[in-house]
Amino acid sequence: MGSAFLPPLISLAISVTLLTLFVLPGHVHCATRHYEFNIQMQNVTRLCHTKSIVTVNGKFPGPRIVAREGDNLLIKVANHVTNNITIHWHGIRQLRSGWADGPAYITQCPIQTGQSYVYNYTITGQRGTLWWHAHISWLRSTVYGPLIILPKKNVPYPFAKPYKEVPIIFGEWFNADTEAIINQALQTGGGPNVSEAYTINGLPGLLYNCSAKDTFKLKVKPGKTYLLRMINAALNDELFFSIANHTLTVVEVDAIYVKPFQTDIILITPGQTTNVLLQTKAQSPQATFLMSARPYETGQGTFDNSTVAGVLEYEESEALHSSLSMKTLPLFRPSLPALNDTAFAAKFTNKLRSLASPQFPANVPQKVDKHFFFTVGLGTNPCDKNQTCQGPNGTKFAASINNVSFIQPTQTALLEAHFSGQSHNIYKPNFPYSPKSWFNFTGTPPNNTLVNNDTRLMVLPFSTRVELVMQDTSILGAESHPLHIHGFNFFVVGQGFGNFDPKNDPKKFNLVDPVERNTVGVPAGGWVAIRFLADNPGVWFMHCHLEVHLSWGLKMAWLVLDGKLPNQRLLPPPADLPKC
Repeated sequence: MGSAFLPPLISLAISVTLLTLFVLPGHVHCATRHYEFNIQMQNVTRLCHTKSIVTVNGKFPGPRIVAREGDNLLIKVANHVTNNITIHWHGIRQLRSGWADGPAYITQCPIQTGQSYVYNYTITGQRGTLWWHAHISWLRSTVYGPLIILPKKNVPYPFAKPYKEVPIIFGEWFNADTEAIINQALQTGGGPNVSEAYTINGLPGLLYNCSAKDTFKLKVKPGKTYLLRMINAALNDELFFSIANHTLTVVEVDAIYVKPFQTDIILITPGQTTNVLLQTKAQSPQATFLMSARPYETGQGTFDNSTVAGVLEYEESEALHSSLSMKTLPLFRPSLPALNDTAFAAKFTNKLRSLASPQFPANVPQKVDKHFFFTVGLGTNPCDKNQTCQGPNGTKFAASINNVSFIQPTQTALLEAHFSGQSHNIYKPNFPYSPKSWFNFTGTPPNNTLVNNDTRLMVLPFSTRVELVMQDTSILGAESHPLHIHGFNFFVVGQGFGNFDPKNDPKKFNLVDPVERNTVGVPAGGWVAIRFLADNPGVWFMHCHLEVHLSWGLKMAWLVLDGKLPNQRLLPPPADLPKC
């Protein structure tokens, strides 16, 4: 969104390299954008530790995708590494184009070594900040990047046009191979090793050992407005973020405009995006300011208790700059909430409201066809015979929705099995509407913490109006869970702490201007209620965006059937769809 990303057009068929060097054309309304993603190994050094990581085009983080609302994207992904790979375009609705969504074994088999696949989709009715990432095992630890959708030509932002736009992507750096980390955890049944550092745009920053030179620096001019496009690509941590002595104005989340509000601190979960306006000071303050992020943690497991920092620097006039050294300027640090400040988290999320304007309406389903109640949380699996496991009481850690820990198929993707009518022995179309066993979800947990392991889908007729309440459980400890639904945006109509009260809590639902998202945090020891219209045929993954919980089975899938009209039916698969 905005002129900061737009140079002159070379051609309508542009590779990713050219698109990062030149600006999109102002005179083209709907174009076809061609990108090439080469999956390749690259040596990268952080924290004085060099390792070979999986990258796109040798870049970490990966290249920026820029397009306009209405554009068609053709992105060829060629796999030159030994790992299988898929790419998910996080937040893209993929209307009727589920084959391009990307989660491995859900909508496609992975792209194997030496193979390629062209992701083909059109951006319909969306504009703002999204992102892309690998969607298989833990490869998204290094394979991710921004996906920026500009408004249609001559359509302004619903806020003042910024002087400049800057993507800020939070990530995690592991000295060890993340594939080895999760494979060991799944084998032993214990929790995985945590990261060594958080990163901003791939850089750990000056608060970490051996990282002063690897610090993201944002140079700004006095009296200007900057749009910061923030993305949380971290594997396993929600983050608090603040810039010392500066106030931020939130204007968009998950590529949906919101009623602007000011805050000194934001909370952003893995999978979420947040656009904020930064108004710089009228005159250069002759100081530098840390822009810092550290985790919001509610679980009982270990986590990376460290802080990533970038530096906000004011550009000085040449005369002043020659007389001042940046090293002599005072450095201010922001104050961030306590690591477990759930009260702040709730207060921040409750401020988010849709614009609900004539131009950007909040089309909240006012009536509901199907009500669902899903418990989300941790549990256990028995240890394998003749094995000692490191989970609770010698078990293996697991995670589930309605006590179903999801097993992904390995021979056929769910969408292909559905489309071809060959679903037998691949999945069951009977995911439970509510938990089989009811208990005090946020009180004393039951003695039996074992989960059921299965591949079950929830089947929805086309155009079903859905209300889903997701309830955290105290099994192995209450914990916040960022839940992401592929293929849909949804409205967050209510949330609270304790057990959901089906009689009284719905009376307080916001059906006027609730925030619209694709990823929402289920509060620790609480619940969240969402509504959406099932108007997109296909198989759509829903999962926790904490990668460790995803690996443990906190996931399921919705199967939305075709509608009666031709434009309500899933398109056939492309000829180059990868095979298992």
